Amino acid sequence: MHPIPDITFVGGGITSLLSARLFALAGAKVTIIEKGQVGQESSWAGGGILLPLYPWRQADAISQLVLPSITAYPELVQTLIESTGLDPEYTVSGLLMTQLADLDKATSWCEKYAINYNFASPEQRSTFSSCNGQSLYLDSIAQVRNPRLLKSLKQDLLQRGVNIVENCTIEKAQISNHRIAAIACESETFTVNTVVITAGAWTGNLCRQLFGDRENARVEVFPVKGQMLILDAPVNTLQTMVLDNNQYLIPRRDGKILCGSTVEYAEFNKSTSQQAQQSLAGFARNLFPALESAPIIHHWAGIRPGTLQGIPYIGMHPEINNLAINAGHFRNGFAMGPAAAQLLYDIITRQATTMDAGLYEFSAKH
Repeated sequence: MHPIPDITFVGGGITSLLSARLFALAGAKVTIIEKGQVGQESSWAGGGILLPLYPWRQADAISQLVLPSITAYPELVQTLIESTGLDPEYTVSGLLMTQLADLDKATSWCEKYAINYNFASPEQRSTFSSCNGQSLYLDSIAQVRNPRLLKSLKQDLLQRGVNIVENCTIEKAQISNHRIAAIACESETFTVNTVVITAGAWTGNLCRQLFGDRENARVEVFPVKGQMLILDAPVNTLQTMVLDNNQYLIPRRDGKILCGSTVEYAEFNKSTSQQAQQSLAGFARNLFPALESAPIIHHWAGIRPGTLQGIPYIGMHPEINNLAINAGHFRNGFAMGPAAAQLLYDIITRQATTMDAGLYEFSAKH
C-alpha cells in the first residue's frame, strides 16, 4: 500500500523527473509511476543537444521554453553532481550548422535571443564537406549525455524521498465530480490528489483510454520514431556538434560519436533497419571523412512525442480539475525540460508564470 501523495506523475521520462523534482524541493509528497523503467524511452534514446534543430523555423513558443532552460542547466547539473556523485556530462561543445539557406533568419534569431554566433571558420569549412559561407557556429550551445542525466535525476529524487513505481502500466482511472479519485494498473490501485500525465509519446493514447475522447480536451500527441547510431573514435576526433539538413553528429567526452536521426511515423514500433543504419553511417562519413574507418558500435530507435507544431501541452485539463499534462515535446524534451517543469509547477501551485502559459494550453493549436 502506497501513501497518498500530494502529486502523482504518470510517466517517468526527463519531463517527469524534472517536474517531480521541483515539487519534491518544495516539500511535496511525490510519486512517479512508470510503465517500464524510469528514463528508458525517448529520453534515453535522444541525443541531448540543448537547442532545437533550426529554432527560427519553429514556433516561438518553443524558443520561449528553450532559452530559460539553457540558462538553468549549469546550476542544475552542478547540484546533481554534488547530491549524487553522478556526472550528467554537461558539455559546452558548440554547434556548427552547415549550408543554411535562411542565414538571415538564423542570425536574426540569434540576435533576438542573445545567442553568440560566428560564421564558419576556414578550418571548419575544410573539415566538413557541406560547410560553406552559409554556415554558422554557435559556440555556447551545450549538450548532456542523456542516460547519465536521467540516472543522476533518478538518484536525486530517490534521495529526496520521491516514491518511484516501475513496471506499472496505468489502465484505469476512477473519476467522480470532475476529479480523479484513483488510478490503477493491473495489480495496484493508487489513491491520488493531483495527477500529471507525463507519458511522452504514449500520452495521447493513455488520455483517450483513461478519460475518453473528449471533444474539447483532446490530447493530440502521437509517436514519431527516430533511429540513431554510435560510432567509436579516439577522444577529440570530433570536438563540436554538427547539424546538417536535420541530421547531426554529437561527440561525447569518451570519443563516442552519436549520429542521428531518422523521422518516421511508425506507431510504437522501435525496430531498427539496415537501410537506416546505412543511411546514417553514410551521412556521418560523408560529412566528416575522419569517420570513414570508425566502427558502428550501437544502433537503436526511440519514440518521440510529436504534436502538430512541436509545441507541448503544459497545463491543467479543461474538464478534470485535478489533472494536468506536461507532454508533447517532440525532439526537444531536454532542451525545453527545466522551463517546462517550472511552468507546470507555477500553474499547479497557482503562482504567476514568467511566460505566456496560454501558448501551451489545450485550446492552443497543437
